[in-house]
Amino acid sequence: MNNKFVTNSKNATSQVRIIGGKWRSRKITFPNVAGLRPTPNRVRETLFNWLAPHIHNAKCLDLFAGSGALGFEALSRGAHSVVMVEQSAQVVAQLHTNAKLLAAEALAEIFCQRIEPQVSILQNRQFDIVFLDPPFHQGWIPLCCQLLEISQCLTPGALIYIEAECELQPLPIPSNWNILRQQKAGQVSYYLIQYAKI
Repeated sequence: MNNKFVTNSKNATSQVRIIGGKWRSRKITFPNVAGLRPTPNRVRETLFNWLAPHIHNAKCLDLFAGSGALGFEALSRGAHSVVMVEQSAQVVAQLHTNAKLLAAEALAEIFCQRIEPQVSILQNRQFDIVFLDPPFHQGWIPLCCQLLEISQCLTPGALIYIEAECELQPLPIPSNWNILRQQKAGQVSYYLIQYAKI
């Protein structure tokens, strides 16, 4: 990971750089909160190379928004909109600040919300691309897959990006989700998956 965390102050912040698109090289700031780990630059670059044919005008969902690196990168590269969900009020406040800094308030909806078996803000919405990068070793992936299925918020052929610990094998996804691409970077495995409606 190229991001350096400052740990000598509870109010410390770190930065991540947007890699491509209209905001290329712009930096966004995020608070130094335990467990917040932005997707490494090389992984993000690979992911958005995979998504390049699909990202334009896509409606995106980032369920564990954290630094906002994935959501803002998607907007920078031409996504129609992104819904960011994050449970830390401190992190959400900084996401709003970054959206304002990038003049992206109309493109990014940001919610302070816990991930539970049902999340009301997903009802009556449709997403083409979902970013699922939860904290490791906490069993979030099967819960979030169930949430996405129950909410019926995925468009036919929607793409889901999952970032997980390498030990999580096989990846606990529904049988109608098909892995299109996968790679490893250190202790992280990451996947591009396509949803097929049953």
